[in-house]
Amino acid sequence: MKIAITGGGTGGHLSIALALLEAAHNEGHEVIYIGSTGGQDQSWFQDEKRFSARYFLSTSGVVNRKYLGKLWALYKIFKAVMRSRKILKTEKIDAVISVGGYSAAPATYAAFSRSIPFFIQEQNAVMGRLNAMMKPYARAFYSAFDANSPVKNYPIREAFFKKARVRHEINAIIFLGGSQGAQFINNLALKVAKTLQDQGIKIIHQCGQRDYERVSAAYIQKGVEVELYDFTDKLPELMEASDLAVSRAGASTLFELAANGLVALYVPYPYAAGDHQFYNGKYLVDQELSWCYRECDDYEKYLLDILPKELSEMSAGLMAMSHKDGAVAIIKDIQERIDVS
Repeated sequence: MKIAITGGGTGGHLSIALALLEAAHNEGHEVIYIGSTGGQDQSWFQDEKRFSARYFLSTSGVVNRKYLGKLWALYKIFKAVMRSRKILKTEKIDAVISVGGYSAAPATYAAFSRSIPFFIQEQNAVMGRLNAMMKPYARAFYSAFDANSPVKNYPIREAFFKKARVRHEINAIIFLGGSQGAQFINNLALKVAKTLQDQGIKIIHQCGQRDYERVSAAYIQKGVEVELYDFTDKLPELMEASDLAVSRAGASTLFELAANGLVALYVPYPYAAGDHQFYNGKYLVDQELSWCYRECDDYEKYLLDILPKELSEMSAGLMAMSHKDGAVAIIKDIQERIDVS
């Protein structure tokens, strides 16, 4: 089977794409990637040799653009659809898997127009606009939040399971500002840094490339020791060394932390489409497996209140709900559907 994985823009979508690539490659399938020149697609996959081919098309998001901006974005998508049609035909693609994001639009529309089976993996509790539009035409729709999904296990890379462990007390905290940097989380870390150091709690912090210099200078000024990163591909190792995470609530991060047994305080991005990050976090809060609070001026009170808590029950609960076969199960389900069609 020859598969095209499409979608991206943000690390959450790209993490899913990487997990599906890993599973498909291990199952002996050939995989290509169709993404965008915008967002983070190229930085993630430009050198990913497990893809037999990689295509980065000029596209941009349509949402929140004004009139002329929308027209220009739609024109670029139209051109990218035409290019994607040629790619799918030339590469003799059997199935297209969309992981969402504006990067996914051209190849998804192209697959539909060429009657090539396409499949959707929705990562969030609130469905994205593209996925909602194309779901009725997809051969299958996969979501950990959808009771009707043929595969309910979330696609997660093996590395996060290999580094998993049950936490008991908090000796190290990882602040995840993401590759772009979440300024609210970065500022929260700086507010509580001295208190954490005084309590003997190690600080690990991924602050994002654009905020690195400011955050680094602030830690030096405070005299606080920190393991600071702008961007890193060593998150499984850093999570293993941590006992609590403070993070946005993108679904990929949420399920990766769960697979690792790492309890988290989630700070949902307040401007996420459909408020989906809040509902992602609520999914774990409802099971008493995390904390999730909206941004506020005195947010440090939530974090400081967690420090003395015993975490073993929550940590073990996260590991119990996580299943490492999510990506493989999706690939096998696609294979079965292609074979019987």
